[in-house]
Amino acid sequence: MTEIIQGEHYGELQRFVDRIFQDLPEDDELTRLDILSFGEVYDLPADLMEVLSLLPSGSYHRTKLCTQLNSIVSSHSWSFVYGTVE
Repeated sequence: MTEIIQGEHYGELQRFVDRIFQDLPEDDELTRLDILSFGEVYDLPADLMEVLSLLPSGSYHRTKLCTQLNSIVSSHSWSFVYGTVE
C-alpha cells in the first residue's frame, strides 16, 4: 500500500483564499492579475504561484475561484499535496 504524504504547503491555498476575501463583500470579484498580485504580496511558495498562474483570465468571486483552483489541483493530481479550497 502506498502512503500518501501531504505536501509541506498543504492547506496554504485555503488560507490564501480566506485571506484575500476576508474583507470583501460576498459578491465582489477579483481579476486573475489581482489574485496573482496577492500571491506575490503574501509570498506564496513558487509551487503555489504555479497553481495560481494556471488560472484562466477573467474575474473571480470566491465560489468561482475555489471551483477553478480545485479543478486545477485535481486535474494535476495535486489535491493530496496542496488540498482543496472552499
